[in-house]
Amino acid sequence: MTQHSKRERPSILIIGTGFGGLGMAIKLKLAGFTNLTLLEKADRVGGTWRDNTYPGAACDVQSHFYSYSFEPKHDWSRKFGLQREILGYMEHCVEKYRLGDHIRFHAEVQEAAFDDHSNQWTVTLASGEQLTAEVLITATGQLNQPAWPKLDGLDRFRGKMFHSARWDHEYDLTGKRVAVIGTGASAIQFVPEIAPMVEQLDLFQRSAAWVLPKPDRSFKHWEQTLFQKLPLWNRFYRYLIYWKNESRALAFTKFSGLLEYYANQAKREARKRVTDPAKLKKIIPDYKIGCKRILISNDWYPAINRPNVNLITDPIDRVDETGVITRDGHHHPADAIICGTGFRASEFLSPIKITGRGGKTLNEAWQNGAAAFKGITVSGFPNMFMLYGPNTNLAHNSILYMLESQFRYVLECLEALEKYPHSAMDVRQDRQDRFTHVVQKGLEDTVWSSGCTSWYLDANGRNTINWPGFTFTYRFATRRVDTADYQFLYPGQTTG
Repeated sequence: MTQHSKRERPSILIIGTGFGGLGMAIKLKLAGFTNLTLLEKADRVGGTWRDNTYPGAACDVQSHFYSYSFEPKHDWSRKFGLQREILGYMEHCVEKYRLGDHIRFHAEVQEAAFDDHSNQWTVTLASGEQLTAEVLITATGQLNQPAWPKLDGLDRFRGKMFHSARWDHEYDLTGKRVAVIGTGASAIQFVPEIAPMVEQLDLFQRSAAWVLPKPDRSFKHWEQTLFQKLPLWNRFYRYLIYWKNESRALAFTKFSGLLEYYANQAKREARKRVTDPAKLKKIIPDYKIGCKRILISNDWYPAINRPNVNLITDPIDRVDETGVITRDGHHHPADAIICGTGFRASEFLSPIKITGRGGKTLNEAWQNGAAAFKGITVSGFPNMFMLYGPNTNLAHNSILYMLESQFRYVLECLEALEKYPHSAMDVRQDRQDRFTHVVQKGLEDTVWSSGCTSWYLDANGRNTINWPGFTFTYRFATRRVDTADYQFLYPGQTTG
């Protein structure tokens, strides 16, 4: 994108410095928007890639497609990027595009409220400081609030306890008896790393995961050189990854029978790697493949097969001072408990209190479930744009592709606002309702609605997380802003 003339207006606040916040800020700067501030609660950028430093943390989307299209990295060490390398890439982007001057660290947002009379957002930080801006962009992601298990007695445990997303690197697990609660995407990465060093690992599994082999390997030096010297090859390689991943959407949304091929592959892999019949029986899921997130790993099954790993499927009854007690009355002593229980993904923007027009809060607007027009704008909350909002998550491709579609849409919204100086754009409720209906209708026949309990579903059993189709259909839906979908409000106005 070419450098535009400097645009001092509007003033813009971005909450979060993960891939969404950083990418949006870069695109805004390239378009000439200079009056922008990124608010970050921590002391460095990175979002989920800053927080999740557990052993073995890596991405399950190919490195070359888990990076911005406008900022290719040629020297990825592996096909699937490791946490440290991904975080390094994000820090490189901050430096290259000089975002440092725009970022405020230790700036945790507690509240954001829209003022009908001034058409401005007032953001209150945890310190009590208040900031105002004409435009609010939220980039808090879906994987930032750790979900702790709701277990009786968790606070009574006298040993070491932490969540995988807040890993305690000071604590030495060597020779310890460790209880791991949860067998999701984080656990399948850190369990194989810690299993060889602990004395005993009790793995508490509520439901098994479908785990496929990870087609991962190191890149050779000549391959990295080729990516660097031939940018067209780098682009073509991304293109190949995109279409390979994109083809999987058919299996998730229309032809779930295709997933049986992968189910058989997972079963074959489990039978080959796990020799204990009792464990083998427990690790083959009883729900349709794809209903929950499909995981990829080459060392999960060998880790399960270790003699010092005990796979427990009996439900946890409670935790006491010295360990975990299952419903059958068995006490499992532990020196440490690690919770690999994921995130509160469907609680978008939690725990920030957002208040829109007429004093209505986002919690009130979403009492029947989170919903947003194109996953970006919410009726009653003018000039607020969400990145990675409701129903924009994927099970088959890179979320960065979705984010880049959103960057373009938000930029067009800001350009629309320039045509109506001092106004605030608010999506019409009927347009939002119609869009939400189409999305929910599209989700009805997908594999995610086949009856399992997953983090894709909110407390009402509604899928507020996933996009029900191809990423190119989402890009087409966000290719331009139709101002007829919005009303433009002037200060003090209650209707458009």
